Amino acid sequence: MATALLILALLFVAFVALGVYAGVKAVGAAKRGVDRTITQARRTVEDTTLRAKSYAPGGVTAELAQLRLSLRTSMRATQEALEAGVTEDASLKESLELFGRLSAHGRELDEELRRMEREPDRARAAAQLGGLRERTERITHSADSLRWAARDRASRFAEDELSSLSAQIDMEAGALRHWTGRDQDEPAWPGSGTESGRSAGDAPAPAAGTGSGANGSGVAGSGGPQAITGRDPRRETFHSWQKSARPETTS
Repeated sequence: MATALLILALLFVAFVALGVYAGVKAVGAAKRGVDRTITQARRTVEDTTLRAKSYAPGGVTAELAQLRLSLRTSMRATQEALEAGVTEDASLKESLELFGRLSAHGRELDEELRRMEREPDRARAAAQLGGLRERTERITHSADSLRWAARDRASRFAEDELSSLSAQIDMEAGALRHWTGRDQDEPAWPGSGTESGRSAGDAPAPAAGTGSGANGSGVAGSGGPQAITGRDPRRETFHSWQKSARPETTS
């Protein structure tokens, strides 16, 4: 009895621990989902604000907004392309690692551009604008190179696979069209015209002395009665599927 109670207690503790673990995992997944939603919403608001600032007529603020928007768009597109391609092409892992290092420089530049937007000294911000523009172009060029290389690689693989598949389909279609040659090599079905003709040709000729033979016609011409001849077992044709006649027993 004590053993049964101990087993029940252990099962209860195990179920409670499993429930707590599942609850923690569910809460963590929900928190990550909320964080992703908040990050996406914040990113959308920032992109919309930057796009609005970039439409402003001239000025340092408009150019800084254009640089930030160009940097963020290029980096986001490259990240999405590499993460989507690495699931099918493992060789992109190294490219993804390189992009991670490039992303660190991109985030640092984005923060510096953000500070320049809030810089009250417009002359100082304009003086640093040339260096910021050059860094932005270098980072976006590197990101674009990785993205387009990954896309060209995926397109090349898809083209090679399509070419191989088309060649296999052409070979199969050619094999399916060769029905005439195969039909000539196939044997005739039982009961066909060839088989029937061979059976008719191999039929034994009627024995002499019957009504259809020469002697039979001579006997018929004499006007006398025709003799009824018995079957000669030595002249009969036996087939493999017929049973042999049993010899008569004499008592």
